[in-house]
Amino acid sequence: MHVTLTTWLITIAVIVGLFVFDFYAHVRKPHAPTLRESGFWSVVFITIAILFGVVVFVVWGPTYGGEYFAGYVTEKALSVDNLFVFVILMATFAVPREYQQKVLTIGIVLALVMRGLFIAVGAAAINAYSWVFYLFGIFLIYTAVKLIRDHGEDPGSISENKMVVLARKFLPVHDEYDGDKLVTRIDGKKMVTPMLLALIAIGFTDILFALDSIPAIYGLTEEPYLVFTANAFALMGLRQLFFLIGGLLERLVYLSYGLSVILAFIGVKLVLHALHENTLSWINGGEHVAVPEISTGLSLAVIVGVLVITTVASLLRTRQVDSAKR
Repeated sequence: MHVTLTTWLITIAVIVGLFVFDFYAHVRKPHAPTLRESGFWSVVFITIAILFGVVVFVVWGPTYGGEYFAGYVTEKALSVDNLFVFVILMATFAVPREYQQKVLTIGIVLALVMRGLFIAVGAAAINAYSWVFYLFGIFLIYTAVKLIRDHGEDPGSISENKMVVLARKFLPVHDEYDGDKLVTRIDGKKMVTPMLLALIAIGFTDILFALDSIPAIYGLTEEPYLVFTANAFALMGLRQLFFLIGGLLERLVYLSYGLSVILAFIGVKLVLHALHENTLSWINGGEHVAVPEISTGLSLAVIVGVLVITTVASLLRTRQVDSAKR
């Protein structure tokens, strides 16, 4: 897949423009978005992501188009799981609902920047060392097992994570909000507000999310352009999705199981690909191993199928629980 520097620059400019538009159109004036507003803009951003996939399909062919859609669906599913943590974060810091949009938007932009760095590092590592696929694959399988093992456990107080604790040691923290300001002045002394601590927590959490999402999408495509755009469009609209399905998150009781299956599947796919491209001398004498590789079409079918089954099973389960309580 040949992507020119001009194409990269235009794509980044469009993505940045969409984020700037979103901020000035909806976030700059603090308010709690309605379901109608959140639903409309969620559809708009998903439509933009789909249209971009069509462009990839037409310009670069069905193989790369399929890889983009597989990556986008996977990243979107992982971002929905991330919303669970965002809900806990908002409650932990008692962020007023009208200011939650600002926290989410800035946090999402930080996430995109950090993922861009991870993507660049991942691409360089893959180009230099094909055995990196072994590490990515094993890490994803480990993450899948850990996701199932930790399902239902209390994640603990996000406000006590290491980054926030460190911030409290070195920054003067005021316990009350001052509108949506990050820094306020109390008795002539500058102090940071809980809003800044919430941003620190979400930024640190985004780094942890990237550790899962970047290896996962590299298991579906090796093209940095597709990895970056799939991540960008998956994160775009996440703020609206937070307000749209925030009340439904607790009903997706099997989502973690579904995501663990997807991560394990991609992990196996990466290991098989690593064996196929093997250069390690202590495996098959450094020669390629004749193993079957999983196609992009099969990957997309498995990902979508698992998500559909997980969602339907979750809704049926919660409906049974609600009926039993009546």
